[in-house]
This record gives sequence, C-alpha cells and structure tokens, in this order.
Amino acid sequence: MSSLIIDELLENNFKSISKIITRIEEGDFPLELSSEIYKHTSHSVRIGITGPPGAGKSTITNQLINQCLLNQKSVGVIAVDPTSPFTGGALLGDRVRMNEHSWNDKVYIRSMGNHGKLGGLSKKAQEVGDVLAASGKDIIIFETVGVGQAEHDIISAADLSIVVLVPESGDEVQLMKAGIIEIGDIFVINKSDRKGANKLASKLKNILHFFNKENINEPEVYNTCATEGKGIVELYLGIQNCIKIMKENNTLKFRKIKRYEKRITEIVNESLIKSFWSDKRKLLLEELTNLSNLDLLSPEKIANKIT
Repeated sequence: MSSLIIDELLENNFKSISKIITRIEEGDFPLELSSEIYKHTSHSVRIGITGPPGAGKSTITNQLINQCLLNQKSVGVIAVDPTSPFTGGALLGDRVRMNEHSWNDKVYIRSMGNHGKLGGLSKKAQEVGDVLAASGKDIIIFETVGVGQAEHDIISAADLSIVVLVPESGDEVQLMKAGIIEIGDIFVINKSDRKGANKLASKLKNILHFFNKENINEPEVYNTCATEGKGIVELYLGIQNCIKIMKENNTLKFRKIKRYEKRITEIVNESLIKSFWSDKRKLLLEELTNLSNLDLLSPEKIANKIT
C-alpha cells in the first residue's frame, strides 16, 4: 500500500477510505501511513452517542446528520455494533437506518464490531476516526453498542459525549448506579411523547445540578422525538454551543491531550503484551494449566513461573 492512497484519502475518495479502514480492522495498516494520516486530523470534532438499547440512538444520529448537512458540515459516522462471538461479524442495522445518506459525498458511515470489548468502542475505532478526519469530515460521530452501563470508553474517544435515554430509563438511583452521570456532556430524553418524559428530565436536571457542585459546564437536558424530528434543531444548536464553551474554557484541548495520552499508553501496552507472549511462553502456559495443577498451583505461582 503506497502513499498514493493517502492522497486519495485526503481528496475524500470513498473507495480509498474503505480500503484503509478494512486494513486497519485487519491490523494490517502500515505505521508510517497511519502517522501521515494523523497529521490531517486536528480540525474535526468527535461526538460520542451512547445509551440503552432501543433508546433511538441511530435515529438521533440520522437526524443530526441532516442538521450537519443543512449547516454545510460534512459527517463521518462510526456505528459500533455487537460482534458475534462465533463469527466476529458486525451487524449492519445502523447503516440500514442511515441508508438515505449513502450517496452523499459529505457523509461516510461505517459499522464496526466491538470484538467483545465491554466498554462499547471497537479498539480500532479511534484509528478509523483519524481516517474520517483526514478525509475532511468536520464532525465525527461514534455511536456505541447500547449496553447502557459500560460505556465509559466513549469518554476517551470523543470530545463531547451525548447520553440518550427514554422515559422508562428509571429513577435517580438507577441512573446513578448506571454510572451515566459522569459520562454525559449532553443528555437527551428521546421518545419524549411517552408518559414520564418531563418527569425524568426534571429528575435528571436535579441530579446533574447536585453532582456539579463546582458549577462547571453543567450538562443540558433536551427532550426529543427523533422519529418525528421534534427537538432535533434544539439539540443540534445545543451541541454547537457546548463545543463553543469547551473551546473557550480549554476543555476541548484538555480532552484531546488526554485522548492522545491514553492512545499512546494503549499502543505501548498492546506492544508489550504481544512481545511478551512468545511461542515458548504460550507453550509453557499450556503445559502448566492442566488438571493436576488445578488444585496445587495458584494462578500467581504459574504466572511467576512464566515470567
């Protein structure tokens, strides 16, 4: 793979974008080309959208794409789908829902499997985010697996995080237990035509105010009915305002630095693990983990023997 494909990427060539992403997913993309791509990524804003299954994340994403296009902004979407433990394949439901944008050269949508990672984001998703940024996308949206309570990975991948809930999402205690309060910069009560939407919004605002004792960037709460397009314009304007505030108080810059640091750490850790597990050590592990040792040797003892 030559540098020519990078030139094509920078010109928003969809075929080249797809080729590069496939190579990244396969773990077969040259480091020097990744470095070249990274030089062209600083202009994009990365937005994470998460929430429980059935909350309407894909519908909201689709509506936000429309708003971006109306405001002359290009969009890249990375829809992280559950991966089958048997086939390793990602479901493509999110792309089907957003199919109306498939022929627009200002929109690129890609589904990725999360490879069983509990936090929701595919480990390659950030690299794919770099590719979409380099292709000229102004806004990059990460839509994560909707497992609800384990979406903290979104923080390290996005500049701004949106949590989508529905009126049935639960009371204050459940919300706090779910750990979603510290995730979101913006909260959305979708399907707000249902009973209990205003009540949940009010409770959520009280919780957010309680947790935000320092009065720094208290998250806004928006009511939407995405299937009908209600509240979407307000949500889009709220996102733009949140980005503006984060730029002014350097929150955006700080998050980019933290993401930079975390990615470096993960790359180093992955490299060390890969280099540690030589064929000899793998064989030794296999030899030591047998039935005769199961009740005799502790995992710590075996680990000590291997190291």
